[in-house]
Amino acid sequence: MAVPKRRTSRSNTRSRRARWRAEPPALVTVIVDGRTVRVPRRLVRAYERGLLP
Repeated sequence: MAVPKRRTSRSNTRSRRARWRAEPPALVTVIVDGRTVRVPRRLVRAYERGLLP
């Protein structure tokens, strides 16, 4: 595991954490059993196979 050589200042740490934002998943429209569903792209196959409600 990498170990930092120096301590990061509190202001640098807090500014780095403040800039981070979670992005909402990109939704894709899929037609399953005649109904339209908006799901994340990585779950499209699971919905088509009927593994998710």
